[in-house]
Amino acid sequence: MHSPFLYVSGGCRSGKSAYAQRWVETASPSRVYLATALPSDEEMAARILKHRNARGKGWAVLEPALGDWDEPELLARRATALGGAILLDCLTLWTSGCLMRDMEEESLLSLADRLLLALRATRLPVALVSNELGMGLVPENAAARQFRDLAGMVNQKAASASDSVVFMVSGQPLRVR
Repeated sequence: MHSPFLYVSGGCRSGKSAYAQRWVETASPSRVYLATALPSDEEMAARILKHRNARGKGWAVLEPALGDWDEPELLARRATALGGAILLDCLTLWTSGCLMRDMEEESLLSLADRLLLALRATRLPVALVSNELGMGLVPENAAARQFRDLAGMVNQKAASASDSVVFMVSGQPLRVR
């Protein structure tokens, strides 16, 4: 028997993070937030602070540097040592961070597999959050198309690895599986 594994996707400001946070809070009294965002500018730092404040107390936080994600098994062990349910928010920024490091597609997708396996191996409840990017116009440049495509492939892996899949629309959860 394994612990529940949830994948939450949707558009920007669809309520993904809030839904996943509530799910994790009901799953365990102790919780670990596995952050993928880096405060690269003032606006992003403000977004991170807003998320941090929305979580409130009762959360341990892991904010790995970009290179730390190369060892997902170690990150999963660190999260497990903190105990409780894990919220990884978000896979889209994780994918972006990999591309910022000039990671090749095959390496990125292999690392995504390792990350999902490592989180599954914790035997803790896990919620994964990601953005659904492929529902709009085709981006005009190759780098943006590569990002969209890789984010979609990572999302497919996350959904396949999960017990439950929820798609958020205007704050409303649509249960896909």
